[in-house]
Amino acid sequence: MAAHVLLIEDEPNIAEAIRFLLTRDGLRVSHAGEGAAALELARQDPPDLVILDHMLPGMSGLDVLASLRADPASRATPVMMLTARGRDREVAEQAGADRFMTKPFSNAEILAEVRAMLAQPGRTP
Repeated sequence: MAAHVLLIEDEPNIAEAIRFLLTRDGLRVSHAGEGAAALELARQDPPDLVILDHMLPGMSGLDVLASLRADPASRATPVMMLTARGRDREVAEQAGADRFMTKPFSNAEILAEVRAMLAQPGRTP
């Protein structure tokens, strides 16, 4: 069964590009453009990996991350934080992000990171 990635990104072009890339690599991708919907998706269909934009409308990526980490069902789910501002890295790591990627990034770069995160011991790809 394909690994499930929950993509939380409000920019349609970025979301579609990442979804296409990951789907083509054999992954199942769910998408939400804002935090509350993403948390509901995570509860209904738990992902193997979350790709989370830092700056979202309404609920910030950091708020979403805090909610994921507070829930025992998603506490251990790996999270890659995306941002256009490199200086957000330390804040994201302190909040519990496992990896961090600054926009813009290459397709090869994000694909390599996703593959590496899903291959970690204890994860079911």
